Amino acid sequence: MEGDAAPVPNGSRGFLRGSLGALDAAVVESVLTVGSDVTMVIDRHGVIRDLAVGGNAIASDGAHAWLDRPWSDTVTVESRHKVDELLRDASATGRSRWREVNQVTPSHSSLMMRFVAVDAGRDGEVIAIGRDDRVTVEIQQQLIEVQQTLEREYSRLRDAEFRYRLLFKTSSEAVLIVDAATRRIVEGNPAAEALIGAGRKLQAGEAFGRLFDAASQEAAASLLVAGAHPRSAVVKLMGQDTALFAQASLFRQDRQTQFLVRLVAESNLDASSDGRLKAVLERMPDAFVITTSSLEIITANSTFLDLVRLAHIDEAKGQDLGQFLGRPGLDRNILVDNLRDHGSVRNFATVVRTALDEAEDVEVSAVTAPDGPETCFGFTMRRVARRTGMRGETPPELRRSVEKLTELVGRVKVKDLVKETTDLVERLCIEAALDLTKDNRASAADVLGLSRQSLYSKMHRFGLLTPQSDK
Repeated sequence: MEGDAAPVPNGSRGFLRGSLGALDAAVVESVLTVGSDVTMVIDRHGVIRDLAVGGNAIASDGAHAWLDRPWSDTVTVESRHKVDELLRDASATGRSRWREVNQVTPSHSSLMMRFVAVDAGRDGEVIAIGRDDRVTVEIQQQLIEVQQTLEREYSRLRDAEFRYRLLFKTSSEAVLIVDAATRRIVEGNPAAEALIGAGRKLQAGEAFGRLFDAASQEAAASLLVAGAHPRSAVVKLMGQDTALFAQASLFRQDRQTQFLVRLVAESNLDASSDGRLKAVLERMPDAFVITTSSLEIITANSTFLDLVRLAHIDEAKGQDLGQFLGRPGLDRNILVDNLRDHGSVRNFATVVRTALDEAEDVEVSAVTAPDGPETCFGFTMRRVARRTGMRGETPPELRRSVEKLTELVGRVKVKDLVKETTDLVERLCIEAALDLTKDNRASAADVLGLSRQSLYSKMHRFGLLTPQSDK
């Protein structure tokens, strides 16, 4: 029927209806230039007789230097057989398949390209159409690098998981993994199964509370409460009389929240009492710290960690308490001296400095524990509200002096006013230091950064040395 499309021959590479007809040579040249990065006309002897460059990048690489040279001489050694195959296939079948060829530029650098050769139908000439393949090669190289990075990360994660599994299985401490949402056991290590005893196997999905007797249900439930700090409790397993010290820490894995529960067996009632004491101290609203006699922190509760802005007890252990407590060089000496002389300090007003360099007023009570192989100190710290007049309130003497000084402006030289103000502030600082140190002049000199002789000289100049105090 008229208007029906003509049947398409099998394997035809031409247009379906041949509507282009005989195109003008200029049009063909434009099409080839636009559709490729470089187009070369090769004679029957394999010599490049003409070329058209469609991209500035290749032109800047010196592609025109290939003219009037055998094509095989313009490529690398490993690409010469590919050029021969391109020319042979084009002459035999009219068209070759795409091949990757490394062209050599005048600067002797390699230019990665992909060529297809087509028989020009004119005295054995062949038209070679090439595309710059450097972008593709660069993308492939980036893909390979990304793949290698992923392989390294996967290997690192696999090694970390192996170490975790090894530690989990070989640890002598009983450890359970409990899902925070369902409160069911995800996994337990062999030490946990041995602690539960009686040949009982832990089952994945088993309710955590079923491990404990009725009297311990509430304490076990209190462990699985989300919070920034670990929670502790003393519990007993079902059918056992031995008390256990349990501690639960929250962590996230694979977008799921879980608890890591540690169970430590206590050998006797005293150990059980110690566990209860630890649980009580951990929940105290006041900060509690135990240090060595040199104020090196041994342990502390979560309230102290909150007070000094530390995330974990490991960050506090081994640190000098003087780094957080009191004014440098003063409160530490007063506290330690009183602890050693009297064995205790009660309601000592000072400040706590946090890891973020903040300061907060506290009252400290401390006690010496001489029992054991080494003397240690115990401290409790309680936040106190800032009271008007304790710090920051201007002393009456200073207020009166400021009023007098403002009245003297314009009548007295500035240097005389500055000298009088300096003397007043210096006297107030000495009085404050003496009051803070309970008239301990050696400590007051340390606070002010003065030698004892300088302090005595200034006290004498300001009339602060009375016959009684001078003794």
